[in-house]
Amino acid sequence: LTFLKIISKMCICTKYGREGMPRYKKPRRCRCPFKRLQGMVYKPLGIPLNKLELVPLYRDELEALRLCDKEDLTQEEAGKEMGISRGTVQRLLKTARRKIAISLTERKAIIFKKETNVKSP
Repeated sequence: LTFLKIISKMCICTKYGREGMPRYKKPRRCRCPFKRLQGMVYKPLGIPLNKLELVPLYRDELEALRLCDKEDLTQEEAGKEMGISRGTVQRLLKTARRKIAISLTERKAIIFKKETNVKSP
């Protein structure tokens, strides 16, 4: 009986042997046509692709950029549209803008990738 009390008070991660593992990512909704961009590369002109470093840009980062910069939504509105929190949108924007700035200034190629937790409507 004591053993059951201890187990019932333990965190679910500890109960099932997931201690120290990160929690699962919440699925994000992308309503944009970026599905067809998967695997495509945006690169500087005149430099062969095999000589360029690739910078991955994920669909959810591109969707956050589209909603906030092109559609002019607030981060909170974009978060509701994507089904995530405002803080997550802020992190996506920060990483996407950084990747694009690095690619443009350091002459690197951007490759569009799909993350596993992105759902299309």
